[in-house]
Amino acid sequence: MPTQPLGDRPDSGEATQLLAAGDVAAVVCTMNSISGIRECLTSLRQSGVGEIVVVDASSTDGTREVALELADLVVSDPGTGLGRARNAGIERTTKPLILNMGSDNVMPDGELQKMIDYLVVNDFHGVSAQTVIEGDDWISSGLNTWRQGRFPEGEVSVIGTPTLFLGDLLRSHPYDPTRMFSDDSELCERWRTELGARFGISNAVSQEIGKTSWDEVKIRCRMYGKSDAENYANSRKDGWGATRRLQSVAYPFKKDFLTPLSSPHTKVTPKDFGFLSVFTSLRYWSWAKNALKPRS
Repeated sequence: MPTQPLGDRPDSGEATQLLAAGDVAAVVCTMNSISGIRECLTSLRQSGVGEIVVVDASSTDGTREVALELADLVVSDPGTGLGRARNAGIERTTKPLILNMGSDNVMPDGELQKMIDYLVVNDFHGVSAQTVIEGDDWISSGLNTWRQGRFPEGEVSVIGTPTLFLGDLLRSHPYDPTRMFSDDSELCERWRTELGARFGISNAVSQEIGKTSWDEVKIRCRMYGKSDAENYANSRKDGWGATRRLQSVAYPFKKDFLTPLSSPHTKVTPKDFGFLSVFTSLRYWSWAKNALKPRS
């Protein structure tokens, strides 16, 4: 199917000139995100975004106060899942493009325009940025190797935060509000099936801050495992066959371990090999724990 038009979509060169950061509404979901929220929102403001909407889940650490200072709008989130939280912000936006930004992401100068240009030139429905962490310690090096191997530039089936979408399309086909964690993968798969959507990882680079402790790695793996369990639990409802379910089971091992090891974009050191082994194991452990929990 053809891509969703952005108004009367002009040719790529003209569109690149017409669309700029002021045409972007940024949606940032927060919950006790004080470690990065000021840097995140400041970078968005300095990038020139047209709107900043923060959706806050009753933060008690000062996050909401920073948001009230720097955002255009702060929306309250009842804390019933990321899908519903993102939709609460998305429905309040008015711009042609919507950027879903993590509260721990920082957008360097000029990188948002790279995302816009990449989306327009390639006629994608959505694009993401490559994310990097400063530092060469075990965790920082391991996470950078994992990301470089897993998320090289080019067309992909699923994109993750920070993501830039065609605004009208996202407002008319938002996230599944029942999804607590697996919101990006569900939306991309649904859009591909129903709309023939295409996605890409752009040449833009964003920074991630405040996520280089061992506790943060465990939290990340726990969240991914919950997303894996949620996706698999909904597999029959979503019409997955046996082959698709097997692919789901193999996904963490393939994407978090084999892909970074074999990628031409990475130079894996022994410490990175150890990190990828632990990371993948923790993700499967979280998946197993959540799969065994009784469903309400």
